Amino acid sequence: MTSAAAAGTGAAEGTPRGRPRSEAAELAIVGAVLRLLDRGGSLGGMSVEGIAAEAGVGKATIYRRWPNKEALLLDVLVRTELPEPEYVDGTVRDVLVEIMEFFRMAALARRERSTLTLLDQFRAVPELHQRYLDQVIAPRRARLRKLITRGMERGEIRADIDPDLLGDLLVGPMLTRTLLHPDAGLDDPTLSATIVDTLLQGIAPVASGT
Repeated sequence: MTSAAAAGTGAAEGTPRGRPRSEAAELAIVGAVLRLLDRGGSLGGMSVEGIAAEAGVGKATIYRRWPNKEALLLDVLVRTELPEPEYVDGTVRDVLVEIMEFFRMAALARRERSTLTLLDQFRAVPELHQRYLDQVIAPRRARLRKLITRGMERGEIRADIDPDLLGDLLVGPMLTRTLLHPDAGLDDPTLSATIVDTLLQGIAPVASGT
């Protein structure tokens, strides 16, 4: 993992926006965090002083950009992720395939950047993990819930199932391949459509005609 891995777009909520920033300084700081992790450091054991020394900047440079260490570390994780696209309105099926394709490409990017270790580190720090869930995962779940609810209202999805459960059934296979079976294939361009269509059509065998 290198500082180039941090060149994603977007920043965690709560990052101050009021004054001009030096992109080079930010990339140096984010890259320093990633290098410290590569050398076996832990999120809990990191200090602003240590990050500043690794980045070759002063502590004030960090605090001008992030209010505290936790905000910086959350920003680092967000920057290693692909930015989620704006989904074009269409049939629920087509938008669900777009969403799953985003998750597939994000999983491939994580493998290439070796950032799954960073996620593991976040889980080991309850406060950081909760902030990641609140600021990153919760909005994604809300968008998926809204889409599924819209499909129910349109009659494209049966309305007697909890939307959050349907969302978990959709995202679950991709997360399983990413987190539990890292050797499982994710490079199949038809995988997203296969997951969505299998769920929408059901897994019961089709009755043969008589």
